[in-house]
Amino acid sequence: MNDPDHPNDPLTIALELERLRGSLEAGFARADGQLALLVQRSDQSDKQLADHEQRLDALERARWPLTSIAALTAVAAVVLGVWELSAR
Repeated sequence: MNDPDHPNDPLTIALELERLRGSLEAGFARADGQLALLVQRSDQSDKQLADHEQRLDALERARWPLTSIAALTAVAAVVLGVWELSAR
């Protein structure tokens, strides 16, 4: 009954359980490492997205005077055209 090759031997069962435990620990460690890498990449993507948002906002704020200048130029051109027509 104490034959270690017997499948129902307590020593054999204990050894198999220890091997299974080691395999599970290694698998969980690998999964934890992959999850940590994904979290790091997600954080980097969030930072990059926030940076792009800030840059886009800065570009949009810097652009608004261009439309105002274009509108003022158009109004000035119309006023100048009307003044030239009325001068004839």
